[in-house]
Amino acid sequence: MNIRRWVRPEVLAMAGYQPGEQPDGARPLIKLNTNENPYDAPPAVLQALTEVDCSRLRLYPEPSSRPVREAAAAAYGLRPEQILVGNGSDDLLTILMRTFVAPGATVCVPEPTYSLYHSLCQLQGGHFVGIPWHDGWQLPLSALLAQQAALLILARPNAPSGHVVPLQQVAALCQQSPGIVVLDEAYVDFADDNGLALLHTEENLVIIRTFSKSMALAGLRIGLAFASPALIEQMHKVRDSYNVNRLSQLAAVAALGNLAAYQPSLQAIRQQRQRLSSALRQRGFQVPDSQANFVLATVPPGPRSGADWLATLRQEGILVRYFGSDPALRQQLRITIGTPEEMQQLLAAIDRLLA
Repeated sequence: MNIRRWVRPEVLAMAGYQPGEQPDGARPLIKLNTNENPYDAPPAVLQALTEVDCSRLRLYPEPSSRPVREAAAAAYGLRPEQILVGNGSDDLLTILMRTFVAPGATVCVPEPTYSLYHSLCQLQGGHFVGIPWHDGWQLPLSALLAQQAALLILARPNAPSGHVVPLQQVAALCQQSPGIVVLDEAYVDFADDNGLALLHTEENLVIIRTFSKSMALAGLRIGLAFASPALIEQMHKVRDSYNVNRLSQLAAVAALGNLAAYQPSLQAIRQQRQRLSSALRQRGFQVPDSQANFVLATVPPGPRSGADWLATLRQEGILVRYFGSDPALRQQLRITIGTPEEMQQLLAAIDRLLA
């Protein structure tokens, strides 16, 4: 069958985003490959889901997720009209592409970074340009600005490295870029600072966040975009109708009203991140400082490649992430921070493999 007759050229050319493995439960595995939170959401958030009025599930949810926008505005010191709610931050990235990227327009990122940016740009018919990070994960500021991109995306903390770009450089990107600058703060609750204050001075800045990492609600798909009311108004035009379901809206409101209850799990993850980084370095791995809920580890010199480490750890019952299609990452593993017990089991498995 010649499907090329029917499928858009942009889709035919796409490799498509490859998510991390999701186990089917047939075998117990320690899941350290998709940066989910190892701890449950606070009891008040989970309780909110048990109190849903099932008789209202036959009705559409609030179209613009107004209760979530109001709760987010109160939590972050913004106005509801500065906030757009999405079906996860991936939905918000799609909305950004629809709103700001005309066919042939340039989308620019420093890379390696989140690979979905490339896929969504291709789908929109945009021109994707990836600029390699300078040595030591330093921002290639001049090279990024030289692209005159319609959309410039910066993950902060970056995935898969976990490092952060100084906020002064983010401001410089906004001030010198002719297009929209997107600050992807999916992992920012694990970091030392965030870019929200820049919204007061940078009119071309859009910040996106997700509830899938720090908020422990990956299964519900909730994301937030913060920007000027003028930009949010345009983004509202292209979002899918009723794009966030009723259950997700309830959970989001509860989570935003209980931010302090997340602090113990966030602190535990930060502590385990430091301990794991030190332990891996002692075993010969190279690990850059991370401000996310994962670390990027270059495997020790020896006969095992990054792909070998991936396979042998899986045999040990541990899933980590490997990006073998990227030449810059073929000797590196991204490891999600888990519970202390999971980290102990990971290190024990590594010790067996190094013996």
